Amino acid sequence: MQLLYNSDSYAVVQVDLSQEAGGEAPPGPGPGRGGFEIVDKLARKEIFIEGALAEHFKSGVQAIADSDPSPEAFDEFIGRYGALAQQPVIAH
Repeated sequence: MQLLYNSDSYAVVQVDLSQEAGGEAPPGPGPGRGGFEIVDKLARKEIFIEGALAEHFKSGVQAIADSDPSPEAFDEFIGRYGALAQQPVIAH
């Protein structure tokens, strides 16, 4: 797991399940087994995205990063995915 983004509103963690399980990442440029966990801190909900949706998210974040963005630009983009979150965040 790697924390990629953390603001007052959102946190984004990249999860590589092949690495977490002690395995090796698959060869080639394609996506490994894993995805992104997005936590909407204000709504106290989270979502895990993987596959094509995760690739779309990654591409969108990269496009924003390439344009010298503000934190608000990232929050606005991440908020589109955070709106899909249904799983409540529960602290132990």
